[in-house]
Amino acid sequence: MVHTATVRIGQVAAEAGVNVPTLRYYERRGLLPTPPRGRPSGYRSYEPDAVLVVRFVKRAQHLGFSLDEIQTLLHLADGDRCAPARALAMAKIADMDQRIAALHSMRGALERLVATCDTPETQPDCPILQALEEPS
Repeated sequence: MVHTATVRIGQVAAEAGVNVPTLRYYERRGLLPTPPRGRPSGYRSYEPDAVLVVRFVKRAQHLGFSLDEIQTLLHLADGDRCAPARALAMAKIADMDQRIAALHSMRGALERLVATCDTPETQPDCPILQALEEPS
């Protein structure tokens, strides 16, 4: 963690484990406040907690939250709002469960298609390519 009063964008990026364009993108999205140009050089001066905010965003992304959802979580983190955060997390779990079920279904369909390749080659065309060419 940075121990100075304010830090420059490169320091925030390095300590948070992201690149400078990512920080600027987070600013445009409203996830990270745009810092004032407080130095005589004109460089922006970030508060030290900017690193914590970016790490929060990255951890939330790793858990599957979208940037819009993360913005909501950041607003909730400003106060004691555990119930809405829990509801958002439960909705994310339900969404993941649906995606996992869809992935299992897709995997099963692909396994069945691959199994058709094990049959004797009586057909001149590949059954996988035929299935992909057919309208669904």
